[in-house]
Amino acid sequence: MLHKTRGIVFRFTKYAETSIIVTVFTEQFGIQTYIVNNVRSKSAKGKIALYQPLTLLDLVVYHKESASILRIKEVRCVHPYQTITSNFKKSTIALFLTEMINKAIKEQTHAREICDFLFDSFITLDRDQIQVENFHLIFLIQLSKLLGFGPTHTSEILTPFFSDDEEEKILKQLLTATYQSTLLINQAQRRNLLDVLLRFYAQHIEGLGEIKSLAVVRDLIN
Repeated sequence: MLHKTRGIVFRFTKYAETSIIVTVFTEQFGIQTYIVNNVRSKSAKGKIALYQPLTLLDLVVYHKESASILRIKEVRCVHPYQTITSNFKKSTIALFLTEMINKAIKEQTHAREICDFLFDSFITLDRDQIQVENFHLIFLIQLSKLLGFGPTHTSEILTPFFSDDEEEKILKQLLTATYQSTLLINQAQRRNLLDVLLRFYAQHIEGLGEIKSLAVVRDLIN
């Protein structure tokens, strides 16, 4: 049966000579896997660009509950990125968050709310004048709330060994911050707070494992 849905690309892998297997988080069905044929052929005319990670899509898809791999009938990019692809800071943050959502978002529950959040977040990152260096911290806190383990107090995140009063004060601000919030955070504090949030995620996400892009985002912070 055909369904209309929005979706955000999480990742794709090459399949056969000209096809791909693409994983998309959809607002209707959560995480779905689709096979897309002939997008890597010489005649595809750049269609592979539609399936790059974080691309925001309007889709018409075939859906069957028992199927593990499905097909896409129609696809259109909702918001072609302008600055995420050209701004080094934004593209670095996007790379890191792509890895995080691939590791953290596994359930199908609250799919519409999560999809809304992802669309709004990455359009904001692309369009708005914001503190890019703090974007990923706010994103991780807001995403944790949608995943069911969001903190309401700093004590839920901090360990007994974390005793920096100034950083705890900043963390308290982050719990209620929006992307438009102006936060005074220096490089060392930002690095420490990211480490705290990643430990918090590791406590709640089984098999979170190593974040390969962490070194890249740390270089940006520094």
